[in-house]
Amino acid sequence: MLLSSSQNPNIKLIKSLQEKSRKRRLEKKFVVEGEKEILHAIDGGYKLLSLFHVHKEHSNIESFSKFNEVKIFSVEYTLFEQLCYRKTIEFIAIFEIEEHHLSQISLINQNPFILIAESPEKPGNIGALLRTADAFSIDLVIIVNPKTDLYNPNVIRSSVGCLFTVPVVTGTVNEVIEFLKNNKITVYNAAFGQEAVEYTKADYTKAVGIAVGTEDVGLSIDWLEQIGQQVFIPMQGKNDSLNVSVAAGILLAEVRRQRNT
Repeated sequence: MLLSSSQNPNIKLIKSLQEKSRKRRLEKKFVVEGEKEILHAIDGGYKLLSLFHVHKEHSNIESFSKFNEVKIFSVEYTLFEQLCYRKTIEFIAIFEIEEHHLSQISLINQNPFILIAESPEKPGNIGALLRTADAFSIDLVIIVNPKTDLYNPNVIRSSVGCLFTVPVVTGTVNEVIEFLKNNKITVYNAAFGQEAVEYTKADYTKAVGIAVGTEDVGLSIDWLEQIGQQVFIPMQGKNDSLNVSVAAGILLAEVRRQRNT
């Protein structure tokens, strides 16, 4: 079926899901752009509801030929371009949202490696954290008091689909702290307190969680007073902070190094 009107209900649904978090919550649906990201979502167990591809002579639709039960639409070229953030992609899909509450997770690894991010706001930072977590094969990412919808298109885009490949859950400060204590996770907080030690001096070989806060205020007092030891990354330039995903990457690399030696 060829779609050529911006007033088509399917096109209007894509736009509203891309633009409105409330619409995503009500419909329990979200949009994914790009063949690689779509295939990551499918591999991650997400339910594919409908697929849209740009109408042209040669389209790589064979990648999705096995999904016979899925509605597949061809979209007129200029209309498809209006739907895309990136102009080089050929596919857009609508998926069913999955829940990410902490209560739904159980740790399989007996010696887990966890990343904790408190109150991240920028979708790009959340996506970058997930991409970094995927690179170091993290067992779980916990978002504490999330300020941004995980299915924001910018989260999906900046994570390069890693939202679908990394186990990620959300919870309040108290819920997360209870979970970490119940699972006997040693937590290291990225912070510059008086008791902080250089990050390479800590032992990350046991069940461990690395906690990072926002770039402007760091981890909250509520968090720091209840759990964890503080570690810091030495800064030798004139700036006194790093992008949160960069800081997390440095810490996670050291954890992985210790565990691989």
